[in-house]
Amino acid sequence: MNMLKVGDKVPDFSAKDQDGNTINLTDYKGKKLVVFFYPKANTPGCTAEACNLRDNYKELQAQGYELLGVSADSEKKQSNFKKKYEFPFPLLADEDHTVINTFGVWGPKKFMGREYDGIHRTTFVIDEEGKVENVIEKVKTKDHAAQILA
Repeated sequence: MNMLKVGDKVPDFSAKDQDGNTINLTDYKGKKLVVFFYPKANTPGCTAEACNLRDNYKELQAQGYELLGVSADSEKKQSNFKKKYEFPFPLLADEDHTVINTFGVWGPKKFMGREYDGIHRTTFVIDEEGKVENVIEKVKTKDHAAQILA
């Protein structure tokens, strides 16, 4: 894994959101952006994380942040996830791993003794100029907004 780190300029990317709209990094120029990667829509940890961000969305926006969730799920799965929990931010359906590879969050993982390749739950805080300001690798799913706002 060759993950982006603090100070790196984020390479431009585009991907489809849950409704099939194309989202580009350039859409967020001049804004602070939080890009959070999660392994799979509708699983307990990912749901807790995204719901925590939803519940603190107004606070995050008040601090000038826009949010983008990203996983390798299909548009349909992302759409169901977004509707079910009423997320106010787009979820990217990165099935071909374009954004996942741009940020370098795909790699070997261990779960219950099994090794496999997957998405590392990681959040990137990007400044108005498109540079990585913070990388959160140890995401607290139930208290994630506080980690971003800290």
